Amino acid sequence: MKYTHNNNTLTIKNIGSAVFLKGWVAKKRNLGGLIFLDLRDKFGITQIMVKPDNTNYETATTLKNEYVIEVIGTVVERESKNKNIITGEIEVIADQITILNSAQTPPIIIDDNDNANEEIRLKYRYLDLRKPKQLSYLIERSKITQSFRNTLLKNDFTEIETPILGKSTPEGARDYLVPSRLYSGQFYALPQSPQIYKQLLMVAGLEKYYQVAKCFRDEDLRADRQPEFTQIDIEASFVKQEDIMGLAEEIMKDLFTCLGKKITLPIPVITHQDAINYYGSDKPDTRFDLKLETFNFKNIPIYENAKIIKGIKVGLDQVLTRKQIDKYSLYLKDNFNVVLSFIKKENDQVSGSVAKFIDNCPLANNEIIFLVGGNVDVVCQSLGALRIMLANDLKLIDHTQDNLLWVVDWPLLGYDEEAKRYFAQHHPFTAPRCVKMLKEKPLAVLANAYDLVWNGYEVAGGSIRIHDQQVQDLMFKTLGFSAEEIKAKFGFFVESLQYGTPPHGGIAFGLDRIVMLATKTNNIKDVIAFPKTQSARDLMMEAPSKVESEQLSELGIKIL
Repeated sequence: MKYTHNNNTLTIKNIGSAVFLKGWVAKKRNLGGLIFLDLRDKFGITQIMVKPDNTNYETATTLKNEYVIEVIGTVVERESKNKNIITGEIEVIADQITILNSAQTPPIIIDDNDNANEEIRLKYRYLDLRKPKQLSYLIERSKITQSFRNTLLKNDFTEIETPILGKSTPEGARDYLVPSRLYSGQFYALPQSPQIYKQLLMVAGLEKYYQVAKCFRDEDLRADRQPEFTQIDIEASFVKQEDIMGLAEEIMKDLFTCLGKKITLPIPVITHQDAINYYGSDKPDTRFDLKLETFNFKNIPIYENAKIIKGIKVGLDQVLTRKQIDKYSLYLKDNFNVVLSFIKKENDQVSGSVAKFIDNCPLANNEIIFLVGGNVDVVCQSLGALRIMLANDLKLIDHTQDNLLWVVDWPLLGYDEEAKRYFAQHHPFTAPRCVKMLKEKPLAVLANAYDLVWNGYEVAGGSIRIHDQQVQDLMFKTLGFSAEEIKAKFGFFVESLQYGTPPHGGIAFGLDRIVMLATKTNNIKDVIAFPKTQSARDLMMEAPSKVESEQLSELGIKIL
């Protein structure tokens, strides 16, 4: 006999039906001889009742939480209904109970309200995932992934897998390296992204490619970052920036429909320069205002040599305590090495740490301005961080809201003062908007690039690529690569551009971040089946770990 129902499907309409269920014992209660079991599977809960005259009654008395069982029985109406679950109006009177497997008492409680610390939860992740909330994250992730696939398939994109073992190329972060046994002293690199492969697929004439791609970056972690992550990787030929952005908007529209939400298209667009100038961030959260303003204060001694003075104006209808202001000052000092000052106006009286140096106060009553002076980059970055702190402390963010924003017109290059060389702000395959300017004023060149921001998180980024061999060669040389370095690192790719490469471009969506935002959790680990810790350890598998000396010998590696 096959199982007849999942544990969230039985309702009042099923009264009298014979059913065959399976699952884990989530809870057991013995009430005056009657035994009640909450039977759980990945779909939900069904209450089972076992009467003392049941032939399996003794078996039921031995059951403990997390035993795996089968139940054959009859659906009846519950006397004490539970309106919090779908099956709360019914229960199943057990006719037969079979124990499929016993279970020891688990080291964590299988309940959403379990307060086990993160290390214990990650060590026993396979148990943590039994919790309804944790399980729902992975189910939602599957739905979101399928939404991406459906939109791309209806737009004639072909799903193609690219290699995991590849060549180490400079892409902005440290590579994870894999030593070769067959070629002693040589290494593969795990892909930071399939960037070169997907461009080669355009050279190959595939025209429309996508992949649910595993990517690897050996970098410091944070709440929204993991050493291995998943991106929806997309590339297309014969396209312009507006084509890729239009496709991305269709993807997001279909995704929000899948989530039971709506978005307004087109998605608003802001230039990178305006994002930094007004929000202090290249991924601004626009669910609240608090824009950065520029002030022409000349006589503040602590900002005497400042290239710019900017600030954030806040209403005092919500109280900011001196303790909070001191917290902001200390944070900006420790993280950005800037001095935070303020002026405020209450009852027509102006006060604050720099009030005596300001002749014309630009404040209305019950307003305060936080000020920072210095070079443009540091001033904007520090105030961008303060903007987020203020929004959280003053509860200005509507967490039910979802704001999407395009950031365009990025600078193509930056300059490393220590290394005395240019570096690519995105990657070295991004097309410049003006090739002539790349030769004459590299730092003034804008990139044909675009990022999609969702509630202050970058969730997708892409660009139109360089498809002309001479332009690509100019880009490499501008970045300081010698002819020998270009050949060693990118020779195969540069050669491919000689054989009729179409104009092409693409975008990559960060699947983990998108699921994190869609499910309203604040930790990316929640939406990854088996995540690493903030220190890049797998506590469950106890990885990384030492290996046998014989394995190292085969690879020609010696640990110092």
